[in-house]
Order: sequence, then C-alpha cells, then structure tokens
Amino acid sequence: MRNHFIPLFIVLLLVSCTRKSQNTEPALARVGSAVLTVSEARNAIPRHIFNEDSVKAYTNYRDDWIEQQIILQDAYRLRIHRQQEVQNRLDKIQDDFLAKAAQEYILGELEMEIQVTDEEARAYYQENKASFVLEERYIRYRHLIASSLSDAQNARQDLLRGIDWITVANEYSTNPEVALRESDRFWPESIAANDVNILNRYLQVIGLSEITVIERVGTRYHFVQLMEERAKGDHPDLEWLIDQIKEWLILEKRRRAFNTYVKNLYLQAQANNEIETFNVLQEN
Repeated sequence: MRNHFIPLFIVLLLVSCTRKSQNTEPALARVGSAVLTVSEARNAIPRHIFNEDSVKAYTNYRDDWIEQQIILQDAYRLRIHRQQEVQNRLDKIQDDFLAKAAQEYILGELEMEIQVTDEEARAYYQENKASFVLEERYIRYRHLIASSLSDAQNARQDLLRGIDWITVANEYSTNPEVALRESDRFWPESIAANDVNILNRYLQVIGLSEITVIERVGTRYHFVQLMEERAKGDHPDLEWLIDQIKEWLILEKRRRAFNTYVKNLYLQAQANNEIETFNVLQEN
C-alpha cells in the first residue's frame, strides 16, 4: 500500500511551494496556510481550455488544487517526506530538473550569439542537394472562390481572355489576399485544394494553364487553374527550404556550442581535481 502511493506523494511534495496566506493577491481557495491565487490558476490553465469557458476552467482547477493540497497535508502528517526512498526520489527529481533548467538557460545565453546567414543556408543546400528530393509531384495553381455563379463565370472568362490574375482575384474572389498568397507557392499534389475533393482530382489530370469547370460547394463557386508543376524526384527550389535549413543549422550550432561549453566545464573540474572515477569491475 505504501509503495503504491509514493509516486503520487512525490509529485505533490514537489508542488508544495504554494504561496502562503499572507499573499494579498485575489484568491480562489485556501487549504490551511496554502493559498491558490487567481493569477497562479490562470497561468496554469491551458489557453484553449480557459477560452472555452473561463468560469468552468477556474472551478475545475480550484477543485483539483484543493484535493491535491488535502492529500499533500496528509502526506506531511504521515511524515512520508521523511522516508528515505521518498527523499532519494525527491533529490533525483530536483537534480534532474535543475540540470535541465541550467541547460535551457545556457542554451538561451548561447543562442544570442548564434546566427545563420542565407549564404550558409545556400552552401548547405548545394553540398547536400542530392538529399533534397521531392517525394511526390508538386504543383502551383490558382484557386478562385466566388460568392455567386455569375462572379465565377466572369472570373473564368477574364482569365481565358488573358486578364491579369491579380485583377481577377481582387474583383471576384471572396478572399483575394488568401487566393493570391496561396497561388504563389507550390503544394504537394496530395493536399492541393484537398478541402474540395473534386478540385484535387482535377489538378491531378489537367494540363498547364488549363482551367477547370466551375463547381458549387455549399454556397460558394470554385474553379482551379494549373500554373506550374515539379515532378516527383526533382530537387526543390532553395526558396522552399531556406527557412527550414536555417532552423536545422541553428539547432546544430546550438548543439555544438553547448557540447563545447560542457566540455570546458569538465576540463575545469578535472583541473581542480573535482572528478574521481572508480573501477566498477569486481574481481572474482
């Protein structure tokens, strides 16, 4: 029975540093000398849960906190925190947490000095270009959504007559900004316009510059036009990858900088005769 509850009590003991009753902040609950403030609860509740129903979120968190504090008080009454097994686990968890916090702090300090230029990203891309291969066909297309059939028909006719896409989108699209932005990038064929299945199927079979028929979906009217394609197995353009490559390089630089920092700490500790190892092999 005792061993079954030890992990729970360890967690509770670790969160026992709750503010005491002299706190002047608005409070949600008190158990003994422990006080749960509104700000503490708000910071602990995930944003999406709080946004759904703030009153319910506060109530549920408060009730859980009260139950936790009651169990925690009983843990102290039973002097579970004095048991050697619990002490050892608490020390281990505290050391692990402190080491992790130190690592995050050090990385944060080092990151201020870490930069990756576009030139570095381009050089990395060229050196590793063979590794960057499209796993499926990529396409660039225009998707116009109109609020009426007549608008969709007029937009389609204007494009067929050679009217500029920006002009057409601004005049007939229900959301010109999105239509223009999404028409500038390449998409994997499998997800292109996949919110409207029939349009996705059209994009897999139509030719370049071809415009599909108009499809009504709900209260909106849609058509797509294929503009460019890149075959499976081609190399993607650097512009598609440059931000991701820079993120990879930053992570690699962070890893190397941290390893160097730790190595220096190790060498310093060795120089100060602070490290001693012992033979773990036992003679028979």
